[in-house]
Amino acid sequence: MAPPKEQIATRTQERSTSADWAMAPYPVLVADRAGAVVDANPAAVLLLDGAARGTALSASAPSWLVRAHEETTRPSRPAADVDRQVFRGEIGAQSFEAHPTPAQDGNVVWWLVDDTDRRLAEVELATERERTTFLAEASNVLLASLNTDRCMQATAQLASRHIADAAVVIAPAVGRNLPMAYAVGGGAAVRGTVVADPDQVPGLSEALQGFPPVPSRWIDPATLPDWVLPEGFNGPVASASVTPLPGHGVPAGVLILLRSTGSSEFSESEEVFARLFAARAGAALSAARLYAEQSGITRTLMRDLLPPRLHRVNGVEFAGGYQPAAARDRVGGDFYDVHPGSTPDAPSLAVLGDVCGKGLDAAVLTGKIRNTLQALTPMADDHERMLRLLNGALLNSHHTRFATLVMASVQRTGNRVRLRLTSAGHPAPLVVRNDGRVEEIDTRGTLVGALPHIDARTVETYLRPGETCLLYTDGVTEARGGPLGDELFGEERLMRALAECGGMPGQAVVERIQMLASQWLHDGRHDDMALVAITAPQTTHLSAVDGHTRGRYTA
Repeated sequence: MAPPKEQIATRTQERSTSADWAMAPYPVLVADRAGAVVDANPAAVLLLDGAARGTALSASAPSWLVRAHEETTRPSRPAADVDRQVFRGEIGAQSFEAHPTPAQDGNVVWWLVDDTDRRLAEVELATERERTTFLAEASNVLLASLNTDRCMQATAQLASRHIADAAVVIAPAVGRNLPMAYAVGGGAAVRGTVVADPDQVPGLSEALQGFPPVPSRWIDPATLPDWVLPEGFNGPVASASVTPLPGHGVPAGVLILLRSTGSSEFSESEEVFARLFAARAGAALSAARLYAEQSGITRTLMRDLLPPRLHRVNGVEFAGGYQPAAARDRVGGDFYDVHPGSTPDAPSLAVLGDVCGKGLDAAVLTGKIRNTLQALTPMADDHERMLRLLNGALLNSHHTRFATLVMASVQRTGNRVRLRLTSAGHPAPLVVRNDGRVEEIDTRGTLVGALPHIDARTVETYLRPGETCLLYTDGVTEARGGPLGDELFGEERLMRALAECGGMPGQAVVERIQMLASQWLHDGRHDDMALVAITAPQTTHLSAVDGHTRGRYTA
């Protein structure tokens, strides 16, 4: 703080010779209205070389101080305003505040306070705030997508906008190929691949293995290969930095920062800041890569869990439909399969089942049941034996869930289809005749996976051309909806809907029942729903059917 200004205003001449004046803690000078130096203490003389009595203030003081004195001594300027005014500027490499104090004789006493450290601290604080804000925004942008390519492009774009003139992001090599993304001046990032040797760039091979970054002062820009320089980067490289992108246990890639000759070199604090940004970018890239790997694994496993696409097999039409309980789930506890016979004349085996529960846990047991049944298809003529073996396999597993299912041996005989149906605790199959009659097949049995012994009853029936047997899970009949949203779809409503489907193709029957059930639900919650339609084609005799084509149509 400056000494009391009242004392200065009344003792201007006395201070020039006093010890207090010589020992003032700040450079102090006195100038008259004409802009001449009246007096200056030793600190002011040292600071302003040539600031001697009688010389012009403009001869030794910087221009900003000269303009400040002219404004302060303006006749129309009230003294009260002058007393509160503070001027700022630089003298050499230092920053100063100039505090004017008007004296009674019209002179002005100038106190010059060095605020260099404070100004530097303010600049550094503002820089740190900007960097913190940028890192927070960068994290949001980088984590907004779990796509590896988009994450690489966002990293390059952000780095070229806020840290360097250009940025190149290089992912771990795939063979001899280096996946990369680059951006210049914060523009749109470009994704590509280059066949190159990482050893051509100092520190790149080590950074790809997760070793510490190479300081920019260790890199000779002239040695950088052309493939590192992005298209659109103007001028030669003045400074380059190679920083690893750390991932979750494994390196996620490398960030190369480039500055042209018109920009300053990377400072130590900027390289530290680049590493902070690289840590966030590496975490985002690693998360995106892990997500991609997990998605690939999930897709591979899901292929064996999803219900198959059904088609005509050995002269018989099969159609299926599946709707999981939750829209986000692709698999659940309902399943169906069709296992073709070993020869065109051998019966095919159709299975539709319902595992207790929903979601992934139920889907895992579903996969086990489907695999077990496929292994048992050589004994498909003996449904009861297959069910006993399946029941034993489920009881000996760690699963505590049970399942219901219905099996159908399907064989084309002339222009008819012979069915042998067996239920294991499952809703009885329904057959719709050409005249619209709906028959419930009287097959009953014990569910599998719950009791050490099971019973099952196999029933045989025939389908004439155009007739369909529908296998369904209780998710259809127990769909709760209607006008008030609490009424079951029910077996009677299902049979009435099926009666309207006489003579329709199997796929049309499935789609019709699915549509009615969905309308009944009104987007409400429901269990998994699965349907399989077995239809005798509208053909005359088997010789016209090769197992895949429709043959001749019967009027």
